[in-house]
Amino acid sequence: MKIVAAMSGGVDSAVAAARMVDAGHEVVGVHLALSSNPQKYRSGARGCCTIEDSHDARRAADVIGIPFYIWDMAEEFHDGVVENFMAEYAIGRTPNPCLRCNEKIKFAAVMERAKALGFDGVATGHYAQMRETELGRVMYRAVDPSKDQSYVLAVLNTDQLAGAHFPLGDIVKDDVRKEAKARGLYVANKPDSHDICFVPSGDNAGWLRDRLGSDVGPIVDEDGKKLGEHKGAYTYTIGQRKGLGITVPAAGGEPRYVLKIEPKTNTVVVGNHDSLAVSGIVGERAIWCGPVPAESTEYRGFAQIRAHGAPLACTYSHDGGNITVALDEPIYGLATGQGLVIYDGDRVVGSATVCATE
Repeated sequence: MKIVAAMSGGVDSAVAAARMVDAGHEVVGVHLALSSNPQKYRSGARGCCTIEDSHDARRAADVIGIPFYIWDMAEEFHDGVVENFMAEYAIGRTPNPCLRCNEKIKFAAVMERAKALGFDGVATGHYAQMRETELGRVMYRAVDPSKDQSYVLAVLNTDQLAGAHFPLGDIVKDDVRKEAKARGLYVANKPDSHDICFVPSGDNAGWLRDRLGSDVGPIVDEDGKKLGEHKGAYTYTIGQRKGLGITVPAAGGEPRYVLKIEPKTNTVVVGNHDSLAVSGIVGERAIWCGPVPAESTEYRGFAQIRAHGAPLACTYSHDGGNITVALDEPIYGLATGQGLVIYDGDRVVGSATVCATE
């Protein structure tokens, strides 16, 4: 097959590209330029998508012996990921930009361009497994639970998954670095990037204030009593405890957590930990990673609402657009805008965006 290997400049994508070559495919390395001003995106291990990263990707492609190109997707990334990030926070939700990037850029846009150029699929350094089963070609968790990225890949539909290849799904991270070193790849010991690539400082609140303003508003308890003030309701998230700027005595002698964000009135509502309990979830914009479950039928499975969160036993159903989940045990601090992913054991069933909680 003819494969585009998305090469970020890190060790994972470099080894993934090399493994696709070993498997006998015709591979072309592609680095995605996601910023019109890339030098500002990485600081140490924070962020990605820098000029340094593009150079590392090119060196890796040279060692592997494959052609290498840079695709400019800065405009698509800004429109589909950065603008979405700001818009979601502006209405009081907590988005996951990595999910949106995988959905809108790394697979939708890249796959579309790859197919137009005559390629059969796209390979990345994500940790997940694709398997041919009686259900068709479906996605499973990676063998390395500490690196499993099936959660952030669950936004891919069956058509996208049909052309997706994850060569690292059957290997643990330590062995990836050993393999990279054995292959003579310069990036073997390069630190992993983390945090949001377009917020390299890691200061999400400050980044949002610079772009959305910092109007002062009240922090109130569930009865409406003012306990303090904030500088932008959208800079808070459900379940947040630190950085509220209220004293324990003012809060009645016990810690307070963010329960609700009301952007229209620029108000943050806080309360005790028990008030964060969630036993029911509704997710909108369902995406299925395999066969679509029958509508209005209850299934047993597991729900995951954070990239490295524990799977939660649940009963779920859907109505064709929304997924409704009843958890066996309550969880705390779930915000709208987060990703909801449903598993059947280790198989990824589908995903949705949390729009309501009970």
